[in-house]
Amino acid sequence: MGWGVDEMRKPKAKLKLKSKRGAVKRFKLTASGKIKRGHSMKRHILTKKAQGRKRSLRKAGLVSDADLAQVRRMLLG
Repeated sequence: MGWGVDEMRKPKAKLKLKSKRGAVKRFKLTASGKIKRGHSMKRHILTKKAQGRKRSLRKAGLVSDADLAQVRRMLLG
């Protein structure tokens, strides 16, 4: 009696979960587990924006609690 094709193959390993590449580029995890993000509105049309407004947009912000679970799922697969 011959071996069946299925019996000779290696067992399939589970597929690895991949993180969303766009999210990896946009967010960073802090040491305490929070997620840092950059501010929007800082790329173009900067002449009409006030200097203080542009200065405050430099600093990183944290992802809000409402979006935290969704962003974490994108980052950790």
